Amino acid sequence: MEDKKKHYLETEIIHAGYYPDPLTRSISPPIYQTSTFGFESAEQGAALFTGKEKGFIYTRLGNPTIEALEKAVASLEKGYAALATSSGMAAVSTVYLTFLEKDAHMIGTAALYGSSRTVIETEFNRFGVTSDFVDTSNLEEIKKRIKKNTKLLYIESPANPTMAMTDIQACAEIAKQHGLILAVDNTFASPVLQNPLELGADVVIHSVTKFINGHTDVVGGIIISKTAELHQRLQKVLRLMGGTMDPHQAWLVLRGLRTLYLRVEKAQENAQKIANWLEQHPKVAWVNYPGLPSHPQYELMKKQMKGSGSMISFGLKGGYQAGLKLINNVRLCTLAVSLGGIETLIQHPASMTHSSVPKKEKEEAGITDDLIRLSVGCEAYEDLKADLEQALEQC
Repeated sequence: MEDKKKHYLETEIIHAGYYPDPLTRSISPPIYQTSTFGFESAEQGAALFTGKEKGFIYTRLGNPTIEALEKAVASLEKGYAALATSSGMAAVSTVYLTFLEKDAHMIGTAALYGSSRTVIETEFNRFGVTSDFVDTSNLEEIKKRIKKNTKLLYIESPANPTMAMTDIQACAEIAKQHGLILAVDNTFASPVLQNPLELGADVVIHSVTKFINGHTDVVGGIIISKTAELHQRLQKVLRLMGGTMDPHQAWLVLRGLRTLYLRVEKAQENAQKIANWLEQHPKVAWVNYPGLPSHPQYELMKKQMKGSGSMISFGLKGGYQAGLKLINNVRLCTLAVSLGGIETLIQHPASMTHSSVPKKEKEEAGITDDLIRLSVGCEAYEDLKADLEQALEQC
């Protein structure tokens, strides 16, 4: 029987979205690894297709395992409903396809996840969609780019990989004034640390590959809507385009979700200590971590987040070459893209993920040659510090 009582977040994460089924009392949700579902009669089939009766028809259109994950994340993000997708980019593309029509215009965060920006500039532009990617931490930059055909304001906060933060509540007010949809990529914060819908956003996106799953073994995405109308618009596009999640994929993400609070708390504790230490290191030029008073939006972090997270960007005094030396000499930290797993990952955007991006665009997005991005994991802080220390000695 479902418990309707309000619980603390730690409890909600463990129990949201699924309760033992009445048939078997299974604590773990079954994996409904099926492509299609049988009907009791032609009349029932018709009722399901017309929406007069609730139930499952075909996994692209809905599946009990996937639904359990969707209900859990919608609950954690304080949304109306959620849609699980096959990848983070399937979630992003579904949002774009839903809210951007021919010749529409969008405004996005300059330091947006690379593919989220590239797909607009190289694919959606074929249909007349135009875009401006700006420093959305500067609200005036947003206001002066709004046009008559602007439909979508798409922000990422904290941003990837600069850790710049945008005032979500202020953006929501701007969006409302101009009739825009405000979408927020909340991947870096997770529902544990930030709930954009409560700050006025219309839609929230996660790459569940990252913190929500947390074990570096699944690729997936999810979209959470504030209202039924927005959910229905997004659902129609997702079901038609086919970017839905697989049941086994959903089961793995739901399993990972249950430890989200524990992982975020431990990784954040490590990150705060590492950021404090890096800021004092003689070979480190600067550190961008929302939990440091030196961060430009430190006060904003305290206002709209419940914690500063576990993502750090920092610069080395030796620039590009020092960045290469550092990442080539770590032993415990893993040199890899992605983030949000239980293990610590490190990368140098200028020589890796953003190596093909024109220098001017990188500078506009704040991605400098000396920037190192660190996704802090759940290892012992002392071991992580020792590894970074020995690698910094080589720079």
